Amino acid sequence: MAVALVTGGTSGIGAAFSRSLAAQGYDLVLVARSVPRLEEMADEIRALGRSVEILPADLADRADVARVAERLEDPSRPIDMLVNNAGFGVHTSLIDADVSAHDRAFEVMCRAVLVLSGAAARGMLPRGTGKIVNVSSTAGFVTMGAYSALKAWVTSFTEGLAVELRGTGIGVTALCPGWVHTEFHERAGIKASSIPNFLWLDAEQLVTACLRDVDRGRVISIPTVRYRTLIWLARHAPRSAIRAVSGSISSSRKKPVT
Repeated sequence: MAVALVTGGTSGIGAAFSRSLAAQGYDLVLVARSVPRLEEMADEIRALGRSVEILPADLADRADVARVAERLEDPSRPIDMLVNNAGFGVHTSLIDADVSAHDRAFEVMCRAVLVLSGAAARGMLPRGTGKIVNVSSTAGFVTMGAYSALKAWVTSFTEGLAVELRGTGIGVTALCPGWVHTEFHERAGIKASSIPNFLWLDAEQLVTACLRDVDRGRVISIPTVRYRTLIWLARHAPRSAIRAVSGSISSSRKKPVT
């Protein structure tokens, strides 16, 4: 039976991946910090008739990342798909003297992606098959502070990994969603009302489209024609224009300080 490991698999896009993969017949290994939320999601997936293993881990903790990597490489319990989804918003100033928020974001959204992707690939190589999905963001194509920089790295890393694994039977995809109806934006302190309605996406539809792109072997998965058009423009517009638009979006979407 195929098995998928999903980080951040208990909420938002990660939960949508968990449900969709279970519906496709995957058993799951769920990784997240909160044991109660892991158990709640596991119960939901088991009710669908799938087997679920929970693996509590804080991906900002390198020892925890190492434990997840060991699970990915375990030849006696092979993983067929890795979804690196864990992440969070970062709004600390790039010139703030306290870089702790940046350190944590780097550990979770860059280093963990690097380590876990490598571990998954090493586990998959002897079998000549497997899939790795790294959840990036359309924010990586613009310039909205640390989060944009981190997600630009995820997309570039995923493309590089896809090149390195070409011909091995292992597919690699970067999912680059835009604004998705999840609790992510509330947690990040983003004023959602400033975002036009037509830019919002449904998490389940997003994941369905991504998994379709994975099956097609696409390295970059960008949801909907409207987002693909916007990102095409972002890739070809003058960088000065991208910086101006990014500044406008960043200032308009923040919640007022109270």
